[in-house]
Amino acid sequence: MRKERIPFVPLPLERMRKISRRFFGFGEIFSGMFPRLEWEIDQTGYDLNEVEWVSIAIYVSLFYTLSVFAFLFFVTVIAHIEFMRSITVSLFCGMCVGIFTFIYILFYPKMFVRKRVKGIEENLSPALHHMLIQIRSGIPLFNTLIYIARSDYGELSKVFQRAVNEIQTGKSEIEALEKIARENPSLNFRRVIWQIVNALKTGADIGETMKEIIENLTNEQIIAIKRYGSQLNPIALMYMMLAVIFPTLGVTFVLILSMFMGLPIDMNVFFYAVLILLVIFQFFIITIIKSKRPLGI
Repeated sequence: MRKERIPFVPLPLERMRKISRRFFGFGEIFSGMFPRLEWEIDQTGYDLNEVEWVSIAIYVSLFYTLSVFAFLFFVTVIAHIEFMRSITVSLFCGMCVGIFTFIYILFYPKMFVRKRVKGIEENLSPALHHMLIQIRSGIPLFNTLIYIARSDYGELSKVFQRAVNEIQTGKSEIEALEKIARENPSLNFRRVIWQIVNALKTGADIGETMKEIIENLTNEQIIAIKRYGSQLNPIALMYMMLAVIFPTLGVTFVLILSMFMGLPIDMNVFFYAVLILLVIFQFFIITIIKSKRPLGI
């Protein structure tokens, strides 16, 4: 299903495609820095190539930069703020919003693909267990696909629903499964589907193939969890050093210096500064931990 709107883009897709053509030169330059961008855009469902996507991002960033600048400049002038300060503040805020918008739109396909992969792989193992139970109960593969498509497996159910639709239009099970494997961004999902397709082509027992797939997937998840645990050890050490030990010793050291050396330190401001830095650091640590978490775990 093709989408007609891009987040933060104020106009429909077709109008943005026409307006952004004047930025195609810059779009070609920036798009060369992201070789996977066209594939990622295709995964999001937008009917655009990488040059058009980057050109739209450039246009939208300029639009928000000028809009925010004009609005803030108008407000600051009404508030009788100094002219040069009004221009400086308005331009700075406008550029910050424009840069944020450009980066968000540029990396939106990558974030979308990652979110889609996560939605597929977190339900892959339980769905395969249900498929194995159904197949070993004598239920045909097509009916099993229908069952998964109608179950609550999120993005995975949508993928299998597309396979069911392809089969109902006249394609064979092998062709339908091959198509959803080619179009899917999840490596684990593609590997599972290819193994099922190979079993169908060779006439092997689907039940045994499914059992082997589940065992391999479980072993890989165990390895990924162990690797994730080993990565958390240095992060936990860094957290203890920077969020617990250093602030405590630092506050004590500053208090001693202020008492014995008479340094003009406002302790209220210092404590609030330490608190803000700790909040930012903890948010940074949480982001790192979430980013390193294995998909599907």
